[in-house]
Amino acid sequence: MITVLAGGVGAARLLRGMVRAVPASDVTAIVNTADDVILHGLHVSPDLDTVTYTLAEAGNPETGWGLAGETWQAMDALERLGGSAWFRLGDRDLGTHLHRTGRLAAGAGLTAITAEITAAWGLELTLLPMTEDRVATMMTLAPTDGTRTPADRQAGEEASGQASREVGFQEYFVRLGHSVAVESVRFDGASESLPGPGVLDALADADVVVIAPSNPIVSIGPLLAVPGIAEALRSRRADTVAVSPIVAGAALKGPADRLMRELGHEASVVGVARIYRDIAATLVVDTADAGLAAAVEAEGMACVVTDTIMSSPEVAADLSRRILEVSR
Repeated sequence: MITVLAGGVGAARLLRGMVRAVPASDVTAIVNTADDVILHGLHVSPDLDTVTYTLAEAGNPETGWGLAGETWQAMDALERLGGSAWFRLGDRDLGTHLHRTGRLAAGAGLTAITAEITAAWGLELTLLPMTEDRVATMMTLAPTDGTRTPADRQAGEEASGQASREVGFQEYFVRLGHSVAVESVRFDGASESLPGPGVLDALADADVVVIAPSNPIVSIGPLLAVPGIAEALRSRRADTVAVSPIVAGAALKGPADRLMRELGHEASVVGVARIYRDIAATLVVDTADAGLAAAVEAEGMACVVTDTIMSSPEVAADLSRRILEVSR
């Protein structure tokens, strides 16, 4: 069995390749839920849905999130009524959130609900929420200089130029377009949470554990903050392979490189190695970073150089096969 720690678009792309490299039923993904948010009374699980839609070949290839061929009549109607629509939920996507919210209200757990959703899409891999408890990624933004961002103008808010303030991840990532500097990140509720059903078993029983090329701060960080998960990974360190989300000093998508710098990490494969060296024995880096392989190894990790830019499902499958080769 292969267990993948997952969050965001990079993880979805790797998983799309992994289920081509091995039988999908052999793959379990433990997925970040600290990005979950309640919007318009609906429970939205962005990372779970991104993985589901991508593997079902139904995702929007341009955005990396949401469904292809989506329509927006509900959001248009909401805006007409004066409601807030900075987080866009497509008409078809709303069906997923309505189902999840209704089932949660009826007493079902998020793990069982996720299994229902993946089965409805015909997926054979297992998706496990990292926890069924509330954990929320909170971002403390650096003090502003009084400049209004495009998101501020759209929302009709004046720039304050005041001291730092804390916002939820979706406000930082979507409403503010992750365009503001961050002073710190915390995972509210993590210390009181429990790993979701099946999570620790998936880590203990895996032949290999893979840390997907997800943002190490806000996608993998929340998983490691749930008590028991980091400890389980440390016990499986020799069997754990991480894939760097940083290529040639930059993130392919999203703010991982900026967040690493803002929080005091080196935005390079060496910086990624320093974050993961206690829980993973091997780091896979792109050919663009071949010159840093020795520096990664100096941090105590084996370094494997290959093509990590998943420009197609076939490339993602080749990357997955390479990961499994080095784990043997």
